[in-house]
Amino acid sequence: MSKNENLSTPGTSKAVKTILTLVMSFISVVYVMPVLAVLINSFKLNTFVKTETFALPNAESFAGFANFIKGMTFGNYPFFKSVLYSVVITLLSTFLILLFTSMAAWYIDRRNSLICRIVYYLCVFSMVVPFQMVMYPLSKTADKLSLNTPWTIPIVYLGFGAGLAIFMFVGFVKSIPLEIEEAAGIDGCGPVRTFFSVVMPMMSPTMISVGILEIMWVWNDYLLPYLVLDINEYRTIPIHIQYLKGSYGTVDLGATMALILLSIIPVIVFYLACQKHIIKGVAAGAVKG
Repeated sequence: MSKNENLSTPGTSKAVKTILTLVMSFISVVYVMPVLAVLINSFKLNTFVKTETFALPNAESFAGFANFIKGMTFGNYPFFKSVLYSVVITLLSTFLILLFTSMAAWYIDRRNSLICRIVYYLCVFSMVVPFQMVMYPLSKTADKLSLNTPWTIPIVYLGFGAGLAIFMFVGFVKSIPLEIEEAAGIDGCGPVRTFFSVVMPMMSPTMISVGILEIMWVWNDYLLPYLVLDINEYRTIPIHIQYLKGSYGTVDLGATMALILLSIIPVIVFYLACQKHIIKGVAAGAVKG
């Protein structure tokens, strides 16, 4: 009985692998289709985007780079200004999240007091709170505290991004031997120097993973900047795309698709170049309790 089972195992596992490959391939195609649709329609005239959405551009519908030029020059707000604000907000927000949450996670794990555990579970709980529950009081609070500029909104992102970051950092800190920090203390390092000279370099795999996830989130975020920023003065790329409207609210879908393509290309390239670091960082923080 066992011999027959052993003989049938290789064929069974091969069939399972084939089925899983087909299923995953289908899922991959489903996920890639919206990106392909954006790519195809960014080079088509507006009328053909509406009537022949999934058709490839031909001699009649091909618009060349006219959609890109129109999207970047539409209205009185420069597109490159929106790119600048998106870059500033993304980099500042990611820097603040990485710096403060890594320090907080190290302190929470090493102190392991009741207050630290409460703070940790509150941070974890914040990941499941829908943004819609807090967006109205958040916008009011941001206005009162003058957090409605590209240079201050990263503070708001720090609050929203802290949950996931602290969760991942705490998991990694548990894997760092305490003896290394004790040795640094014996050599005369205080808490601050121990963290920046010893602990932070060891946290680099998780820092890269958290940084990649935060950059992708902040760069593509639309709702938070729309609620907090003065959109007449400060527009990120998603907000700029929303205002590609003509008279009577008509939307040039070709120009819209072109700017969407320009906005997602940096994120796709960045993710493909750094995806291996995400796996390493998650694996490094996977500690058995």
